[in-house]
Amino acid sequence: MKTLYLSDLDGTLLRTDATLSRFSKRLLGGLIGRGMLFSYATARSFSSASVILRGLDLRLPAITYNGTFCVDAATGEVLANEAFTQAECDALVGLFAYHHLFPLVYSLTGGVERVSWLRGSENEGTVRYLAARRGDRRLTGVQDLSQLFAGGMFYFNLIGEERTLSPLAEALDTLPGVAYTLQRERYGQGEYWLEIMPRRATKANGVRWLRKFTGADRVVCFGDAVNDIPMFEEADECYAVSNAPPALLEVADGIIGEAGGDGVAAWLADRFLQDSQFGAPLEEYRKG
Repeated sequence: MKTLYLSDLDGTLLRTDATLSRFSKRLLGGLIGRGMLFSYATARSFSSASVILRGLDLRLPAITYNGTFCVDAATGEVLANEAFTQAECDALVGLFAYHHLFPLVYSLTGGVERVSWLRGSENEGTVRYLAARRGDRRLTGVQDLSQLFAGGMFYFNLIGEERTLSPLAEALDTLPGVAYTLQRERYGQGEYWLEIMPRRATKANGVRWLRKFTGADRVVCFGDAVNDIPMFEEADECYAVSNAPPALLEVADGIIGEAGGDGVAAWLADRFLQDSQFGAPLEEYRKG
């Protein structure tokens, strides 16, 4: 039986400082080298994820932007794409104007990905977001709304206080083609992120595409947050970190340890340590 293993990144595979531990990297590298089908499903962009996972020889496509794209994990080439329709973009832009909020706009223009923001509209959370990504070639500061809402838009992110973003989140419930998550930013200073994507762009759709691409009979996945629920519901076996929200724990088949640890790697080590395909030599990775 061919099994595909998929892990969320932040809060699941990664440590609390958003890095991959030496143990996890060595173990995953060893397993992938021995033929295990492994990839990741994240709300991050490929650009952001690839920096964190540099040095890990990923051989399968990855799911990015919560399922908006399935990309070649080596090159970033978009293999499957779910973007907003023009009608959906028009409705969203109208809501942003009504609530006087200016998002970070993720778009494709001529095949080039960019993340645009309106200069002069930055709050403290947005400033921290931009500072943490200094040097990212996608970042594009613009002067007016026509430039902000240009290109093939596929993702929006608003950063701020929960009380400021909640009214917009409630309004998004009226748009049938739109999905969103509103949650506290893991690495921030108390601010919330309201991330908006096409409703058809979910980790579940990414799982279905990747299952077909690999020909896998089973999918086992790992996660930590509410945006992982669609992936859990699509998988055959799913595991959450122990401090995941109750909604995710309710649909999980088991627990893999706390967020920020080596729970995924430890689970895989226990699963494959005695497997004849992978063999006892994997014990060496426990010393990493």
